[in-house]
Amino acid sequence: METKALKRPAVIFFDVNETLLDMQPLKEKVSQALDGRKELASLWVTTMLQYALVDTVGGQYHEFDEIGAAALQMVASKNNISITEEKAKETLKPMRSLPAHQEVPGALSRLQEAGYTLVTLTNSANQALEEQMTNSGLKQYFQRLLSVEDTGIYKPHSRVYSWAARKIGVRPEESLMVAAHGWDIAGAKWAGWQAAFIDRPGQTLYPLSESPEITVPSLTELADILIALEK
Repeated sequence: METKALKRPAVIFFDVNETLLDMQPLKEKVSQALDGRKELASLWVTTMLQYALVDTVGGQYHEFDEIGAAALQMVASKNNISITEEKAKETLKPMRSLPAHQEVPGALSRLQEAGYTLVTLTNSANQALEEQMTNSGLKQYFQRLLSVEDTGIYKPHSRVYSWAARKIGVRPEESLMVAAHGWDIAGAKWAGWQAAFIDRPGQTLYPLSESPEITVPSLTELADILIALEK
């Protein structure tokens, strides 16, 4: 666990996929669709993120699950596996009903009770986000559910973070981004936010970005730190 100078944030923004929700059930479905090759599930995730950024740089926007289905077909094709568009979309349906990581509900409840404003900021589209938070039982902890769909730009573009802060009515320095992805932490820091990295297995920080104020293994430790801050 690592921490550095931290000011009590006015609003805590949370990434959703992998940070709050466990993507392992979905990765298992993806592996099954890819002839049982478990190593290709990670390639699918990175391909999905890559082409979300291709959309952003190219001035386009497709919903995240659409990009996910396209990425699944790309990974399959590259590895001589046949997957139709229909099968790709069917494979990714569990993305809207992922379970929360075990410690998440308790940590969010504690932060809510401590008076924090909790908001999502995710690459999932609005409808998908609504289903994800409802199905996981986490919706009750959040005052707002923000999706990049309303900007037509994917994280970690700095405009997404600027938009989110304006939408909620806080300054960048009053905002804390909580994420399990180095790219999301980098984007938030470059936008002038504070950041907390949840060090989930397989995740790492980007060495060329400013380090986050907090690095912890789970939301439990994050809640401990934030609740101890003076108002």
